[in-house]
Amino acid sequence: MTSFEDNNTDIRDGEGYFYFIRTQTISGYQDSPRVGPIISRAQWFNTLRINVLVVTMLVSVLVVYYIRRARAGEKLFIRKIAGLDAIDDAVGRSTEMGRPILYSFGLSYLNEVWTLASLSILYRVAQKCAEYSTRLLVPHYDPLVMSAAQETVKQAYIETGRPDLYDERDSPFLTADQFGYAAGVDGMMMREKPGAVFWQGYFYAESLILAETGHSVGAIQIAGTTSVEQIPFFVAACDYTLIGEEMYAASCYLRPEPQMLGSLKGEDLTKAIILMFLTFGTALGTLGVLLKNFLNVDWPNVIFANLVQWFNTF
Repeated sequence: MTSFEDNNTDIRDGEGYFYFIRTQTISGYQDSPRVGPIISRAQWFNTLRINVLVVTMLVSVLVVYYIRRARAGEKLFIRKIAGLDAIDDAVGRSTEMGRPILYSFGLSYLNEVWTLASLSILYRVAQKCAEYSTRLLVPHYDPLVMSAAQETVKQAYIETGRPDLYDERDSPFLTADQFGYAAGVDGMMMREKPGAVFWQGYFYAESLILAETGHSVGAIQIAGTTSVEQIPFFVAACDYTLIGEEMYAASCYLRPEPQMLGSLKGEDLTKAIILMFLTFGTALGTLGVLLKNFLNVDWPNVIFANLVQWFNTF
């Protein structure tokens, strides 16, 4: 133990207090020398978290900078995401085959970030389904996600000019049981034989069961999840897979508005800067070990230790 936080409600700001450590031994208690006086004072912010303030200011400046550039009409580069580019082809292929589209959020809830990202992908899929007059099936695990998805699909159909094609019965609630939901979706796929399947959300052990069933009916499958454990199964069984943060970039990728585009570019540059710091710290730590062992020089280790402590306070 290297620190102690006194949560005694009787302590008042501006008054000095002394502290000592009492150790119990075989021969009795031993008290350490007193430390103090320790005086508490009101502070605007925690000075031990200055690094967080620096990074927050850096991110804010970069985001504002790129938003201004995007609003000025400058074309900002975003790398291609094959899974999102394949949405139009998947819907078109299913339409040519006369088969419906199936879209699943997995076991996601409405208060989760990946669910909001998935809704933006659903909006694009629904638009294309409305344009091509293709049936869109969206089975649900959570009632709140069902309500949000129904409104998203309905709005997409209205904006495309085909509100008559929207059918609320194609977006049913199945069950809130994990494998009950998987069985229900599998049954729907075996009956309807969708030509394209979208797995966009959070999945658990049922991921491979769903993806294998989609493969067995001959559907083109586009998956996306932030679950590290399930990504390998989707990569093996699906045609395209959005990995991790590619889902979060989907809304900006599909509808590149200045605010979203600037935020995405600013965050990416911040990650690149942090990665440079990590690379520098790794090289410095390795150099410190070599100099310590061969030349008995210790200053790189001191700098590396301070750098690690700085990052650990996030």
